[in-house]
Amino acid sequence: MRVAFVGKGGSGKTTLSALFTRHLARSGAPVLAIDGDINQHLAEALGHDEDRLDAPPLGAHLPEIKEYLRGTNPRIASGAAMIKTTPPGRGSRLLRLLGDDELHARHVRRVGDVPLMVTGEFDESDLGVACYHSKLGGVELYLNHLVDGPGEYVVVDMTAGADAFASGLFTRFDITFLVAEPTRKGVSVYRQYRDHAREFGIRIAVIGNKVTGEDDLLFLKEQVGDDLLTHLVHSPWVRAAEQGRTEGGLDTLEPHNRHALTILRETVDAHPRDWPALHRHAVEFHLRNARAWADEATGLGLAAQVDPEFVPGPTALT
Repeated sequence: MRVAFVGKGGSGKTTLSALFTRHLARSGAPVLAIDGDINQHLAEALGHDEDRLDAPPLGAHLPEIKEYLRGTNPRIASGAAMIKTTPPGRGSRLLRLLGDDELHARHVRRVGDVPLMVTGEFDESDLGVACYHSKLGGVELYLNHLVDGPGEYVVVDMTAGADAFASGLFTRFDITFLVAEPTRKGVSVYRQYRDHAREFGIRIAVIGNKVTGEDDLLFLKEQVGDDLLTHLVHSPWVRAAEQGRTEGGLDTLEPHNRHALTILRETVDAHPRDWPALHRHAVEFHLRNARAWADEATGLGLAAQVDPEFVPGPTALT
């Protein structure tokens, strides 16, 4: 199951991504965290205390990732002919979560109990000539070619605001959790996400964060209605963790906040994957990109990359 965390900058989405990932890992569930934010802080939120994580970023290795995932797909002439939305077809190299393959071996590193992949920072060579969504192409390609099953989890900390809608990546998830503080600014991103999500049938749920009392909770209920799934109260545990004091681990997280994490998992598990719908979205956004810019940029007709007889899922692995 694939879970995205989004929200206004400073809402706590990275903290919630880390807490939920650690909650899943603590239960023994197979889980992979992906830092897809332009500000790469998920490793730190997971407890990494060194300057850098020794993990080759996806965004810096897109040509190799494309060539690897292309496999022997006859519809794709080369890795260079792939764009971030290119869907898999017969012959493509499909991935199992944390499988014994070249991509996971190269790009995954463990932070505590959590395997982590990163997109990479926006560095000086990108300034003025690149868009961060090009780095996120590695995440989109990875999710397009991943065959994950029930009880397996990918948790992605996304870019802040509604910026995720600038690519088709927002359709790659089973559910999107929108983290909102109990303020007008905190719920403004929710309204943008709600409208876009409804257009494409994307499941969203709101998590209230930094709630300090009944007035905060009432405000959130008034603003987001039934989309409010649960909330977390202001957390001295989180503040201590952010200061590097993590004695006791999640066992000492406030009981209400631990229960909220349980609600998140139950919500994720309650809706099994619809593989045909997931693939339809992938194909739709690939064709959109082909028409908008990619055919002209590559000199190819990229609609031909769509394999009309292929649907990803467990049966595609046999």
